Amino acid sequence: MTADVTDPRTGELVGRLRTDLAGFTVDAVNDLLGPVAQAALGREQTLPARIVVSQHPDEPLAALVAVFLLGLEVPAARLAPAVPTIGLAGLAELGLIATAGNDPGDPVRALLDLRPYSTVDALGPADWWLISDFSEVATGHPLNEDHVLGVGGASLTLARCTIRRPTGRVLDLGTGCGIQALHAARHAQHVIGTDISARALHLARINWALNSGTVPGAVLEGRPGSLLEPVAGELFDLVVSNPPFVITPRSVPAATFEYRDGGMVGDDLVRHLIESVGTVLAPGGVAQFLGNWEGRRDEGWTDRVSSWLETSGLDGWVVQREWQDPAEYAETWIRDSGQHLGKDADDLYAAWLSDFASRGVDGVGFGLITLRRPESGEPRLRVVEERRSGPGLPWGDEVISTLERQDWLAAHDDDALLAAMLKVAPDVTEERHHLPGAEDPSVILLRQGGGAGRVVQAGTALAGFVGACSGDIPVGRLIAALASLLEVDGQALSTELLSDARNLVRDGLLEPTV
Repeated sequence: MTADVTDPRTGELVGRLRTDLAGFTVDAVNDLLGPVAQAALGREQTLPARIVVSQHPDEPLAALVAVFLLGLEVPAARLAPAVPTIGLAGLAELGLIATAGNDPGDPVRALLDLRPYSTVDALGPADWWLISDFSEVATGHPLNEDHVLGVGGASLTLARCTIRRPTGRVLDLGTGCGIQALHAARHAQHVIGTDISARALHLARINWALNSGTVPGAVLEGRPGSLLEPVAGELFDLVVSNPPFVITPRSVPAATFEYRDGGMVGDDLVRHLIESVGTVLAPGGVAQFLGNWEGRRDEGWTDRVSSWLETSGLDGWVVQREWQDPAEYAETWIRDSGQHLGKDADDLYAAWLSDFASRGVDGVGFGLITLRRPESGEPRLRVVEERRSGPGLPWGDEVISTLERQDWLAAHDDDALLAAMLKVAPDVTEERHHLPGAEDPSVILLRQGGGAGRVVQAGTALAGFVGACSGDIPVGRLIAALASLLEVDGQALSTELLSDARNLVRDGLLEPTV
């Protein structure tokens, strides 16, 4: 992998840092801290970890954890043995630390968070290091406006849900610290990361260079600019984005942060992305991004998002995973920035509630948006659904499978579907629930063990149809046999079951055998 860190001196320093960080891994940190301190960090409690590192004053790994993960000051003499190749002067030149003087006892503190990152996606395990800004947990202060976010829950969600297949050009819109671009570089030839934040692009470029040995074939490039402006006129096979989608009151400048606020009113940024991303998608290209959307008294969220998909002219699949009322939403993002630590938190809270009230907002949804530019013709996939329980958002391979199944359905009209043969997917089970003493079930559920973890309530006819789908009998013959057995009108049953069969194929509960 090559990254566009053009300054030779910076490249040299990053190479030295990479050498020193060889033992700074997730496993090594976990072993040092132990399960109790590690779990406490997950709850944003640093004291147990601080106690552990204080018990290992001569351990280089403990010094790295103390300085770069916990934000603690340590004597220069303690950190220096952990970075013998780049040295303290080199760390300072990269902007990673500040030193109080030149004596071994003078304190050193980190200016940036530097930590190991370990993951497993569809391509297997990956181990990287990532530089970002410290959170408010480490600093004890609210974040700065130009804060560069590290890897959080949203980043991990998007990385998990993104399609991972060999591809040419990928756009990471709003790259932040560059984590999605690193994931994309594992399966793409050329990745362009864009961001409106100059600091974010600077740190992303350093992160790409720091991890350049992990994906030697890819090219990573950073470009400044807002949304799609830096790549206007270009086409991409995949667009990924954890965009600045947070719905922020425009009346309060203190609520805005570059990493999360796109500068638009309400959910207009997500609407704009859905409606415009098709201009940079190559035929067959896919866009996947996270977003928020409003549910309003005069327009529910499903109608709202569906209208955006209609305008986009793209295949669309939107999965809502979370829903918060206006007060919950405001509390979440005030806490996210550390502003609950400040004296003006109530004013921010009130501004958020007033902003939502001005548009009649009942709640805000969060989820994953998948869009595809059709190879030709009209869009075929339009699904807007809520999944607040079960596995939730789909994995990348499930996204691919859903798109491929939709293509199969589009190529099979009703006559072709009647002639096709279907089989039950191997991860599907059937549950029957009986009232005490009842002979017939009151509820029949078809449950998907993998994929998106769907559960479908089936009537007698649908349950019988699915149970008979063995992959060697045409659909039309199965429906005719069921109509005779149930003594119902064959044409009416065919209309009902063909619609159901299409939904089950689309969702992966039934599979075509040819």
